[in-house]
Amino acid sequence: MTGLRGAPPGADLRLRDFAPRSMLRVPEHLVEQPRFPVVDAHNHVGSVFGGKWLERPVGELLAILDRAGVATLVDLDGAWGDQLRAEIARYQEPYPDRFVVFAGIDYRNFEVDRAFGETEARRLRDSASAGARGLKVWKALGLWLRDPNGRLITPDDPRLDPLWETAGELRLPVLIHVADPIAFFEPLDGKNERYEELLLHPDWHFYPTRPPDQPDRPGFPTFDEVIEQLARLVERHPETTFIGAHVGCNAEDLRWVGQLLDACPNFYVDIGARLAELGRQPYTAREFFLRYSDRILFGVDQSPDVEIYRRYYRFLETRDEYFSYDVNDPPGQGRWAIYGIDLPDEVLRRVYGENARRLLGLPG
Repeated sequence: MTGLRGAPPGADLRLRDFAPRSMLRVPEHLVEQPRFPVVDAHNHVGSVFGGKWLERPVGELLAILDRAGVATLVDLDGAWGDQLRAEIARYQEPYPDRFVVFAGIDYRNFEVDRAFGETEARRLRDSASAGARGLKVWKALGLWLRDPNGRLITPDDPRLDPLWETAGELRLPVLIHVADPIAFFEPLDGKNERYEELLLHPDWHFYPTRPPDQPDRPGFPTFDEVIEQLARLVERHPETTFIGAHVGCNAEDLRWVGQLLDACPNFYVDIGARLAELGRQPYTAREFFLRYSDRILFGVDQSPDVEIYRRYYRFLETRDEYFSYDVNDPPGQGRWAIYGIDLPDEVLRRVYGENARRLLGLPG
């Protein structure tokens, strides 16, 4: 009978206007302050990714961190040379208990410098002398960074061994990001769960991929290829501490991450920008946090914002059901909701701050 009356109201609704609201009537527990002081071990407040903070007083940033209960923030935007020194002078030197600055790599040199591993090792020594407390490595390595011969440089390329060995010698942790969500390596079609996100950010789409046994074929490496290169890198350098960004760069497969954590005591992970992935697998995620509570670092990888921090606290501290992981509506990463995992105090204490303070040599 409906067909006789024509199309029902709303039949021409566009996806971008579709923002359904849950009709569930379940308890909500909004967590305004974390149960323990927080070290945000993955953030950006420098010119590389967080440039807007350079135009605002540091006091304004500190006020946000105070409201959110964040004791210390790790700024991964240090880079090198004069930029690193400026970053340290702005944040770390005047506020040594509140900010930790990591150095970076000059990826532009890799295309012209055949000794890029030795060059970056020397650069890291200079950065450490300037006050850098760690090294940030970005996904350019493994996805599109090429050597002077035009060959893709992988995370486990032996030519980079001097850099990793120097980081171990200097006791500087390496926070490394080599891959993105698995959907970013899949075709952009109606089956891709990150379809809307990739439409907004087409440069995040690493497809088409090429078979691992055809390195000269055009295209990006597969997700599995890159993630296994990360594993080989960590295994080959047991004296160097690696922090796998975004839940070991593989938040959709916590079993794989757990296997690498079991095999490599020098491997840690942060949870930055993966609340959406962790929160939709609450049983698996809770077991993961309980088992590896001394190897997980808190982080958000989003511009410091009180409400963003509170989403993470709600996920970690409550058993709330089916709530949004995002402050935007619809959420930016995918159209699903998350569930809290209600971690015990001893786990929260480690994840929120103890683990990061131990790795970074911060006072307790």
